[in-house]
Amino acid sequence: MSTQQFSNHVRYYTPHHFIFYPVILVLEAGAVYQVFSDPALRMVWIFIALLILLIGWLSFMLRQHYALTLQNRIVVLEMRYRYLVLTGKNFEPTEQQLSFSQIAALRFASDDELLPLIEKVLKEGLSSGEIKRQISNWKADINRV
Repeated sequence: MSTQQFSNHVRYYTPHHFIFYPVILVLEAGAVYQVFSDPALRMVWIFIALLILLIGWLSFMLRQHYALTLQNRIVVLEMRYRYLVLTGKNFEPTEQQLSFSQIAALRFASDDELLPLIEKVLKEGLSSGEIKRQISNWKADINRV
């Protein structure tokens, strides 16, 4: 496995991204095609097309919602623990000054870079993308959803 960094940190879930969603798109395209090619059953095909669209949209939203909600809680707990280990102090006062996206980006920083980067983020208000670009030694997160 290659070293994680800004250019390769996005992850895909093969069953969802490369199997389920393409199948949903093919079914949707087929149903829409039938809407225009079968006038006798047009209303039935419209219903089927809407149903397939709804199933695809709901599956995407539910998968994202459940996984990301749990992942977000774990990210904050991880940062609280790392900050406590590195400083011996509670992270929560600092956490209140940061957005979740900033906290999530900071977790990619190695232990050596984390504390100076937190200070820089607090002073300059860096966005999550800017934070990630500042990291030179990534702490890989290969287990996220």
